[in-house]
Amino acid sequence: MNILVDIGHPGHVHLFKNIIWNLEKRGHRIKLTCRDRSVIINLLNAYNFEYECIGKRTNNIILKGLKLIEFDIKLYKVAKNFKPDIFLSHGSMYAAHVAKLLSKSHISMEDTESCGKQYWLYAPFTDVILTPASFKKDLGSKQVRYNGYHELAYLHPKYFKPDKSVLEAIGTTENNFIIVRFISWGASHDVGLRGVKKGAELEFIRTLERYGDVFITSERKLDKVLEKYRIKAPPEKIHSLLYYAQLYIGEGGTMAVEAAVLGTPSIHIEATKSGVATGELSGNFVELRDKYGLLYFYPDQDQAIKKAVEVLENKNSKREWRKKREKLLKDKIDVTAWMTDFIDKYPESFYEYRC
Repeated sequence: MNILVDIGHPGHVHLFKNIIWNLEKRGHRIKLTCRDRSVIINLLNAYNFEYECIGKRTNNIILKGLKLIEFDIKLYKVAKNFKPDIFLSHGSMYAAHVAKLLSKSHISMEDTESCGKQYWLYAPFTDVILTPASFKKDLGSKQVRYNGYHELAYLHPKYFKPDKSVLEAIGTTENNFIIVRFISWGASHDVGLRGVKKGAELEFIRTLERYGDVFITSERKLDKVLEKYRIKAPPEKIHSLLYYAQLYIGEGGTMAVEAAVLGTPSIHIEATKSGVATGELSGNFVELRDKYGLLYFYPDQDQAIKKAVEVLENKNSKREWRKKREKLLKDKIDVTAWMTDFIDKYPESFYEYRC
């Protein structure tokens, strides 16, 4: 089969990379498309993927509508040339629209219950939506659940081996540093949400710095005083850093789950306008907190930093998290193998797993 995979976020490169390599081994042809975003491009190049960019995204709400049309048209042209049998994405409205125009199937992966408007822009044109079993919403007859998380498709020990050399490259040692994440709040599913208070970042960092080196990964521009904390390591090495860190804390939901499934204490900071911690709205987050104790989430940095200090002052935290991770891995499936089989055997697989 010809399979077109549309990449919309850096995390999607990780999500699909092992699945793509497996499908290629089974004789399928893969075409990758993406938006012109430096982090995505750097990751695709790091993994030696060939790809086509179909334009540069915008954070301007008004211009997003025009961009949707532009990306649809450009993706349509790529697809007409490649002739895909299946479109694959993580909630790509562009892949869904073009698949429908070409009368082809679109398989989407989804793990964000709050995706809102984006969901309604892709779901009506999508044939299958694959979600974790913990996903809170019932998406109807198109939904197929699997017993895992997206992050296990690339962070399961069968596929991920941490690279310890990255510690020397950034000048730190194992379990002696903390990773902090700031996001841009420009994605469609981030509208109306908030994290660390603007202007409070430095105090936040200095509290953490009492317990180890602090490194920031940030989508948004940092103040000059914070810039010195920015991680100076290739983006494909971030998971090795998460593995060896003593704590992850920040606004990135995907990175919070990544740290958790790697056995690193993880704290997520995000709230709705009404002050509700968004983790309560996510099945993955609730399960990782309540069933496995691997991840915590709070609506503001004050509660989050209090928990962070508690974790950092417990010298056994990392050992405890590694044990919790082992329980998680025993409970969950090999997501990469499952996804590969599902796509390889589609559409028969849809009826098999829907039953």
